[in-house]
Amino acid sequence: MTTTSFSGLQFAMSRSCIPSSQKIADAGAVVLGGKSKIGSWNKLASACHIASVQPFGRGFTSSSIKSVKSVTKAMTESSAQSAVSGLPINLKGKRAFIAGVADDNGYGWAIAKSLAAAGAEILVGTWVPALNIFESSLRRGKFDESRVLPDGSLMEITKVYPLDAVFDNLDDVPEDIKANKRYAGSSKWTVQEVAESVKEDFGSIDILVHSLANGPEVTKPLLETSRKGYLAAISASSYSYVSLLKHFLPILNPGGSSISLTYIASERIIPGYGGGMSSAKAALESDTRVLAFEAGRKRKIRVNTISAGPLRSRAAKAIGFIDMMIDYSSANAPLQKELSAGNIFIRIITCNVHVPFSICDYLHN
Repeated sequence: MTTTSFSGLQFAMSRSCIPSSQKIADAGAVVLGGKSKIGSWNKLASACHIASVQPFGRGFTSSSIKSVKSVTKAMTESSAQSAVSGLPINLKGKRAFIAGVADDNGYGWAIAKSLAAAGAEILVGTWVPALNIFESSLRRGKFDESRVLPDGSLMEITKVYPLDAVFDNLDDVPEDIKANKRYAGSSKWTVQEVAESVKEDFGSIDILVHSLANGPEVTKPLLETSRKGYLAAISASSYSYVSLLKHFLPILNPGGSSISLTYIASERIIPGYGGGMSSAKAALESDTRVLAFEAGRKRKIRVNTISAGPLRSRAAKAIGFIDMMIDYSSANAPLQKELSAGNIFIRIITCNVHVPFSICDYLHN
């Protein structure tokens, strides 16, 4: 197990860093495996105007590579058990707010679980249209298996807040959204209102996590992306982090940490990851460098972003070929293991160490 250090948030990674020559954007490293991928590749190639060649391959055969389908869980039992290894950590007395948790399959849930295992109090922000289903599933015990911590107890979520990070305050919300029945029954769900509610309920937090993104035209090549779709991706996937940190900064305790999730498409071409999402991730990383400086100087808050790699989450399935991306990543990784969010966020080593601030530390899978 290698340990990768981030200023403020440090994670023990259960995998090695993949050299840039092996990342998904670089063709020619390996074939995805078998005829099952050809149909998906041809569909992707047609949509993106890419030459219809064997996917990511240059003369390699696929007979030795086996594609294995597996159910994605935020943190499997084995990864949860391995979380007890490594450096000890005690986050008792610390409070974390994780924006972007709506089920138990994504990175947001896994981060919350790792923080809870270390003793932190967990608050989450859930997209308003998904709020009722998420809270109902929690009450009915649907997530109980995924809530199990290394010590056998269940992760407790102290409070779930409705959140739509696309809107800073109520004045930004258009009338059609206000009248939308999926928002009926919920209130105080803009970023500013949620920050004010958390302050009223708890006073302050120590950790802020941004685990959300949306690109309504993600399946479209950039040349076919509309201005509206492009700006929507930027708004939901990158500016939402600026807004979140801006409004939560006053209640973040000095020495606390904030983190977001990025993706290698910010700096490499990932055919099919469209709709302006690659630009949104590039903006997120650029903003992180600036925010790290400003929040560090203003409130001594550490700001980072990390790229954990492709995960078969509910949101990722919208891309349409997430399985192919996962298979490619697995085939090229030094340690060929089933990818789960728990493998990446197995152990948060510390969130309040006194180390020099960095402008931006991020790791690409």
